[in-house]
Amino acid sequence: MTRSQFHHDDLTLSYLDTGGEGQTLIALHALWMEGATYTRLAAALSPEWRVIAMDQRGHGYSDHALSYTRKDYIGDVAALVEHLEVDKAVLLGNSLGGVNAYQFAAWYPERVKAVVIEDIGAAPDADASFVLAWEGIFPSREALEERIGQRLAPYLLDSFRATTNGWRLAFEPREMLESQLQLNGDHWADWLATKCPALLVRGKESRITTQDHCGQMAARRPNTRLVTLDGGHVVHQDNPSGFADIVREFLHVL
Repeated sequence: MTRSQFHHDDLTLSYLDTGGEGQTLIALHALWMEGATYTRLAAALSPEWRVIAMDQRGHGYSDHALSYTRKDYIGDVAALVEHLEVDKAVLLGNSLGGVNAYQFAAWYPERVKAVVIEDIGAAPDADASFVLAWEGIFPSREALEERIGQRLAPYLLDSFRATTNGWRLAFEPREMLESQLQLNGDHWADWLATKCPALLVRGKESRITTQDHCGQMAARRPNTRLVTLDGGHVVHQDNPSGFADIVREFLHVL
């Protein structure tokens, strides 16, 4: 994938692009992560699909911002769509990226062909205050991994950065906490506002969603398919082949 950038809201925002003549799919990562997390999925969907994996504000190689509201994140996606000069795209997102995907579809329905929502509900309410313990520079990569913990560290490896005097994360933990606080809330109206095809993928071992809640999301919104796969909250990393297969199957019939 080739790295490119665009400018919006006084920020330089980075993204990875498979290129090619295929239809456009914009992939939006979870909190703390970055576009590189979708590299394997992009390879699985190419060349039929041109995958754009964005580093959202404050993440990866994109600039840090002063504000992380819902309007800010959705505005960035709108600016990316304009920058790419595509009429319609499929939006795929995990967690934070999933809410951004279905809210963008609600606010800009004419620009969205379909959505793939990966393990996030319509009313997120998570406490991310523990990320404040990740602030600062650590003497070694191992020390940073140890601070993050065995369960979460594998999902953040793309965000590890070497500095002149140690290791740190690409994002600022305080900004991530603010993003989570802004993300929490009742988004049912946005989830139910559209009728484009939707694939809702839940990880069977997820600590973030429940089967009952996701079942309600699928039952209440027309044209929505719920699939539960082995894996946790980050299904595309826990079960890359299963996730790619179900996404490819969904996209094939659009």
